[in-house]
This record gives sequence, structure tokens and C-alpha cells, in this order.
Amino acid sequence: MFSGHSPAPRRRRSQGRSARVAVTIAIPVALALLIGIVIVVRGQHSTNINETALGASASPSASSSTTPATTTAANVNCDIIVPANPLSAKGLATPYQLTGTGGMTPEQSGCTMTNAANLGAFVQATILNTRTGQVYVYDPLVITQGTTPAVAPTVPVLPRHYVATIDFGFNGTDLIQVGATRHALAQGNCVNGTPGSIFGQQSFCNGINFFNVAHQMEAQGRLFVPSEGRSNKIIPTGGRLGTGRACPVTHNFDMVDQDPSDNVTTEYLLNPATGQTAQDTTANSGNIVGSTLLLNGSDNTLLDLFMDPVLGCTPFQAPDLANNNQPTSSQALDELLAEKNGNAPGIAALVPENDEMTLDSQGQFDAAKTNLYRAEVGQPSISWSDNRFSSPAMYCQNMVNIQTPFLAANQALLATGQAPVTAVGNNLFTFLANRLSMSFTNLSCQNFGLTDPVTVTLDGNGAAVAATFNTTVQQANSTSGSTMPSQGHRHGRHHHQYMNPSGM
Repeated sequence: MFSGHSPAPRRRRSQGRSARVAVTIAIPVALALLIGIVIVVRGQHSTNINETALGASASPSASSSTTPATTTAANVNCDIIVPANPLSAKGLATPYQLTGTGGMTPEQSGCTMTNAANLGAFVQATILNTRTGQVYVYDPLVITQGTTPAVAPTVPVLPRHYVATIDFGFNGTDLIQVGATRHALAQGNCVNGTPGSIFGQQSFCNGINFFNVAHQMEAQGRLFVPSEGRSNKIIPTGGRLGTGRACPVTHNFDMVDQDPSDNVTTEYLLNPATGQTAQDTTANSGNIVGSTLLLNGSDNTLLDLFMDPVLGCTPFQAPDLANNNQPTSSQALDELLAEKNGNAPGIAALVPENDEMTLDSQGQFDAAKTNLYRAEVGQPSISWSDNRFSSPAMYCQNMVNIQTPFLAANQALLATGQAPVTAVGNNLFTFLANRLSMSFTNLSCQNFGLTDPVTVTLDGNGAAVAATFNTTVQQANSTSGSTMPSQGHRHGRHHHQYMNPSGM
């Protein structure tokens, strides 16, 4: 889940993020549950960044809605209450509420935004003007049920003709959509998975409609998606620095992990004194003294906030309707950018069937669930053409054969960057190397006759401090996508958390 996007300009809210990254703290790590802490300081504000997607995200539980945990310590699942008419301006400005499953209160379950590092929920809307092609971003606020916002959300001024998608991200395991009214979920075309099999951290409202319209408008020349840009810092595999290599996007095998296209780039402010949250706007940031910045762990955040600044790249951004139209990124914008630019030289990393979010409740491959997830993020359904690159076997093969030499060639450059999770690696290079090795395990790539190409050296706390690679090209022994994951695979996912204690 935690893979990312871009350099300084490519960062979300680029004026503030570079200054935020200041201190990292490492803590012990276990392969099955990796917890990283990153402290980011922004003026008077500390940053509580829980990023589950850095190397992988928590796998969906088999029965979260029917057998909720009974203690805060054990609970990993939460409900999120979706307001009525969620795609309307009023619905977007109505706070979503985080609470426990099965009747547990926020306090009993730990499902509070003060516990965002473990169980925080995040919501993000991307809006497309269907007449002009202009796109916008708006991050609806999530509050702990029973609280009120620290600052009432800004009501967005929406175009007269528009289509919107709402993406959900979660720092726990399963986030379960619950309608505030009987028809709320239907009104928003909200999708949490297939019957009896939840996606887990990620869910959607109206994604299929949004991307259908966006793709049509793009084909007609009415929606402009920019180039991914080029970096003169990246060394091409087996080559030398030249005029510049294309910047990575989220569909590139040189930066993907075990679960691509998941979670959001939303940021919230937390008032640690009251437990109240607010949208992360310039005005709110200045008025909530001592606030903590909460982030959702995502592939997009890794790329935007950590990789791109080092590589010299910039993201696709749009006006933030909650923050005086300041440019910001979103998961949907990253998908549009990747769809336009992520296929060169003809290989796209689409959501594979061995992604733990798309396995069925028994941990088996599920083509229908994978196709539903893909559709909600604008990706094509499973086909022979796509399976040349993103079948379970070929996804593993391409990740090994493309990402390994990329990391090896750019080791010195990446080592100058900060690790998103210091419990995984002591710099950006060792973090990415360890993340690749973990993704290899969590995707059960060994089942396809492949060998982990990374050898990491760990310190006493289990964080990678060095890495070496075997860049020999490997060949998977199956491209059919029918091979089943190994037993126990669904619970091998590492759960990364970025957390900045309040008051820092």
C-alpha cells in the first residue's frame, strides 16, 4: 500500500511538505507487521503520518463485519459512516464518522482519529467538470463518532455539470462502509468489495462512472492529462545519464509493491487537546496551534512525498476546493497520470489477482473481485493482453526484472532520500529495497519459480541498512494466473505506520 509518487514540485501541497520531513525514529519490525514512525515538523504543527501502503498494506480479514474484535488492543477493523447524498456539495461537506464495528463504540474499538496511526480513516473526492474538463480535489473530513469538527468543513462550490469519485483509505485492516441513511451508499454508488469479501483498506464511491466519463473526455480532447515529465537524475537501466528518463508513475514496475493503486493522499489536522479533526487548509493550520498532521499510508504518498523530490519529478495536481484552490494531488489524479504515461515501454502494472485486497474470503484468486477493484480505479478488466504483464506470475516477474535493476542503478541517488518508515530502512534506498523483498514474499512470487532478488542487511531493530541485488533476468514458470497463493499468505502483509506524537 505504501508506494508513492514524486519530487518537490510533485508533492501534494508542495509548499509545506518539504519542510515537514525532519526527524525519523526507528522501532523494531516484524515481517508480518511492520510499524514505522516518521516525525514530521511543520512550523508549530507535528505530523502524525500513518502509512500502511509503504511496502504493503494490511490484508482484509475474512469476517470483519460479523466477528468484530472485542478489545481495543486486538481490533483492526472499523466502520465509517457515509453521509446522505455523498456526491453532492452538502454530502461532501458533511463529516464522515469513524466508529467500531458490531456496535462497539469508538473508545471500545480504538476507532478514533486520535488513534489514526493505527485505525485512522481518510476520504478523498476528485471532481471533473464535464463541460470544461477542469478537475478539482476535495478531501471530506473524517471525525470520531460523537465528536464535532475542530473547524466546520468548507462547503465546496461544485460545477453545475460534474462527475465525482470518492476514494477511502484506512490505516487498519478492514474499513466497512455504513450509510448514515438507508439509501446513502446507493446514492453514492459506493462499493466496499464483493458480497462477503471486502477489499480491506480501500473502498470507493462512483469510481466506475467517474473514470468512464474521464476516459471518454480525454479521448475527445476535452480532458488534458499532462506528461509524467522527465528526470535528468535517473540512470536508465544499463545506461548512462542523458537527456532524462521518464519519471515514475504508479503503474510502473520500477516502483510498485504488492498492492498497487490503493489508499489516498488526504491530510487532516488533529487537535490533540480535544481529539477533534479539521481539513488541512492554510487557514486551519494557522489557527489550530500545536495540531498534528494525519496522513494515510499510500503508494501515492511514497511517490509524491519521498521519491519524486529525490528524482526531480512533479505530480498531476488540481485546485483544492477546501483550500482556496491551492494545487494538490489525489489518488484519482495519480491513476489518470499513470494511465496516460505508465505503459511505456508497453508494460503497465495493473492490480493483479494476487493482490491481497482482491483475494476472496478464503484467500483464493477472484477474477470478479479484481475486475471490480480495477474498474473503480479506471483500469481495464483482466484480459489476455493485460495478463502478459499483470497476471499473478507476470506481475511478479516484471516487478523482479524491472524494479531490481532500477534500484541497483540508482542506489546512490536514492540513498540521499529519507526513508518513509525508518523501521523498514535507514534511507529511501534501503527502504525501497526491503519493500521489494517484502512484496516478493507477500505476493507469493516464489510459487512461480522466481527467487527473491534482494539481500538486505538488517540492524538490531530489523531495519535495512544495506542491500545487494541479483539482477539476473528471471522467467516465471506460469503466466496463466491460475496458481493459488501459498497458505497463510493473506496475513503476511506488513503494516506501515507514520506517526508524529502530538506536541512535537
